[in-house]
Amino acid sequence: MEIKIEDASIKYLDKLYELEMQCFTQEAFSRRQIAYLLTDYNAVGLIAKVNGEVVGFVISQIEVEEDSVFGHIVTVNVATSFRRKGIATKLLNETQTILKTRGIKQIRLEVRHNNSSAIKLYQHLGFKEIAKLEGYYGKEHGLYLQKNL
Repeated sequence: MEIKIEDASIKYLDKLYELEMQCFTQEAFSRRQIAYLLTDYNAVGLIAKVNGEVVGFVISQIEVEEDSVFGHIVTVNVATSFRRKGIATKLLNETQTILKTRGIKQIRLEVRHNNSSAIKLYQHLGFKEIAKLEGYYGKEHGLYLQKNL
């Protein structure tokens, strides 16, 4: 199975929204929010294609907090039938490479505290927990993870 990574663009909005709804429940981004993220100057959006079909995507943003600039993984989505095939890893690695070429030295993300498969993936990629996020996902808690590039 060949996984092709490409830049995400607004022309894929319908498919990206469909994937977002498949992957998340209450905290899913709206179609409008995804459109905004895809067109944000400080965003990096990538899609993964298998046999010409979009099967995953990632959107990150370059953010400034006090005196630090970092990459923030906003959303990662992989179609249910394509999970555990290296797609998220490939998307995240390519995102990190792009952010690094833009001078970003650190990347952060949030994950639901009980999403063990995602946490395992992020740890495998070198992310470390830096904080617990009480009630971040409504009644569910989150974890704040970080990795130095």
